[in-house]
Amino acid sequence: EVQLVESGGGSVQYGGSLRLSCAASGFIVSHRCMGWFRQVSEHEREGIASFDSDSFDTIEYADSVKGRFTISRDNANNILFLQMNSLKPDDSAAYYCAAREFGVCGGARRSPTSFSSWGQGTQVTVVS
Repeated sequence: EVQLVESGGGSVQYGGSLRLSCAASGFIVSHRCMGWFRQVSEHEREGIASFDSDSFDTIEYADSVKGRFTISRDNANNILFLQMNSLKPDDSAAYYCAAREFGVCGGARRSPTSFSSWGQGTQVTVVS
């Protein structure tokens, strides 16, 4: 059974850092396109970072987080990370990791509907 479990969220001050973890089971993280998304209330879920499988190793970020967030993998432990630095109140959201059924992210890397497996989410709140 495919399962994704996020952790590491919390409340942090403006300019602070957090590292989110996504522990995967039932599949190998490095064999799939993996992504981080975030969602504020009823707004659309936003794709912010993606990591192609190790056959492609392409990493991309949304402009809103580029230069501040870093996506990475621990292949030995099958974990996906999102290091978030220089956090701003606009970064407050529920953060989700997700996996596609394919190794390539391609043009669908920002589209929630192209990802088939999701974690339960972890809340990040940035206070000024």
